[in-house]
Amino acid sequence: DHDKVRVAKIASVIVGAIAIVLGIIFEKMNVSYLVGWAFSVAASANLPSLVMLLFWKGTTRQGIIASVIVGMFSSLGWILLSSDTYKSVYGLDPENAIAPFSQPGIVTIPLSFLTLIIVSKLSKSK
Repeated sequence: DHDKVRVAKIASVIVGAIAIVLGIIFEKMNVSYLVGWAFSVAASANLPSLVMLLFWKGTTRQGIIASVIVGMFSSLGWILLSSDTYKSVYGLDPENAIAPFSQPGIVTIPLSFLTLIIVSKLSKSK
């Protein structure tokens, strides 16, 4: 238990440091965009795992882990490649942005669900 508390404290410091750095980087952004992005990341990482754990008996631990990782990184990547970020953070032409819109949930939440299902099916057969 002592090790778990130590790891949780270290993780909290790391997450806090990342939040501070991101706050500095995104200081020129509208707060409503940032709140929307936070909810998109949270929904992409957590919603599929919670829903499938409650309603699908085939959910596995590996599927949940993969879903959370894919949901989090895909939504963060989408945000970093969106036109709003290109314009406000990078100072680049938003027409050159890779992601056509800035709210990633419509793409990343289904991707996270799909990841959970595929990894759970594959890890059940072992």
